[in-house]
Amino acid sequence: MLPCTFKLNDAVSGNLLEGDSSDSEVENEARDHFPPSKKPAWVDEDDETEERIDMTHRYRKDLMKSDAEKKLPKEKLQRRFEEHSEDEEDDDLLRKTGNFVTVSDSLPRGILQIKNCLHANSQRPSDAKLRTVQFHPSAQVVMTAGLDHSVSLFQVDGKTNPKIQSIHLESFPVYKARFSANGEQVIATSVRDKRFYVYDMMGGEIIPVDQIRGLKEKYVRKFDVSPDGSFLLLTGSSGYLHLLTMKTKELIDSMKINGLAIASTFSPDGSKIYTNSDDGDVFVWDVKSRRCLSRFIDEGSVRGKCIAVSKNGRYVACGSNSGVVNVYDHDTCLRETSPKPIKAIMNLVTTATTLSFNPTTEILAVASNAADEAVKLVHIPSFTVFSNFPVPQRKSIYLAESMDFSPRSGFFSIANNKGKALLYRLKHYSDF
Repeated sequence: MLPCTFKLNDAVSGNLLEGDSSDSEVENEARDHFPPSKKPAWVDEDDETEERIDMTHRYRKDLMKSDAEKKLPKEKLQRRFEEHSEDEEDDDLLRKTGNFVTVSDSLPRGILQIKNCLHANSQRPSDAKLRTVQFHPSAQVVMTAGLDHSVSLFQVDGKTNPKIQSIHLESFPVYKARFSANGEQVIATSVRDKRFYVYDMMGGEIIPVDQIRGLKEKYVRKFDVSPDGSFLLLTGSSGYLHLLTMKTKELIDSMKINGLAIASTFSPDGSKIYTNSDDGDVFVWDVKSRRCLSRFIDEGSVRGKCIAVSKNGRYVACGSNSGVVNVYDHDTCLRETSPKPIKAIMNLVTTATTLSFNPTTEILAVASNAADEAVKLVHIPSFTVFSNFPVPQRKSIYLAESMDFSPRSGFFSIANNKGKALLYRLKHYSDF
């Protein structure tokens, strides 16, 4: 059973594993294109002698991995020092997770200091497509869910990422799963089901929600949780949006747009709802009155596909079937019906399906699940793409289905069609 409380101080500290660098990939490729060098006919043994360092010295004992390592070659010791230094940096990050007050310079553009970690769900990879990856709002925990009918929770330490718990939902391939705002529940919907499940993590109870009075939907798939924890928004058919109370899961009211509602999201304070439609229009709703505050045209969009609002409330990002992601000034969207985007991000060549701002609004992750490696990390406010991610000429992401940043941007994860939750450490950020 999951622990009764989630506290960052309870999170397991550990070292992060460093993935192969792009440099080593290039070196390996180059090596394949050249014949092996010929060995000399005679070798001077003195030239071959390596300097070996005494590891029993009190300043080096901590670097020993076993009693057999009483002496190490000088080069190997140097590598061990470098590994130890990196591990100390990562341990320091994990020790700081309870301290949310961080002094940090602005994220520089160009090259992103990013490090490959062990897959977040390596202790229980999915044997089917992952549909969701999400970090817990306050604990050092990540959730995965997908078409293998399961929802799993893992402790994030970057080294082993131990599994906390995995629940199986019979005949229920998960379409989407989300934590409640307080992190005490998980809500999960399925591919073709009107029912959805609520997993009460404090009580260890799985609660089916079979029927909602007044809700006339054949399937319940797309939904969002309000940041203040008050509401659950269901994106229904025929342009309907249904607002439910988070506490009782009862229907409060329904709203309707022209055309089909494709994707919705809440404002950071939970006071507004943003919905993009199949005809390229975006609707902004007032949650309290359920009144439409604004309707604007997403420039150049034929069919909206995804939408996101930055955590500071300044930007609205809209992705379309063309792959273009337009980023708008939020206030301009409320005033104008045809606002000009601050930036049109054109780095995707297939349908934009996933957008995610990091908590500091310095990175916008954009992705398409229609092409391998179709993920870009965009620097804000320059709106330039980080050139070193994903690593060129190395396939590792495959199809990106879901993305999320940890609460203070220390980690980034991508759920893919291979059942893996790829995990990366963003070294600029000192908190989890």
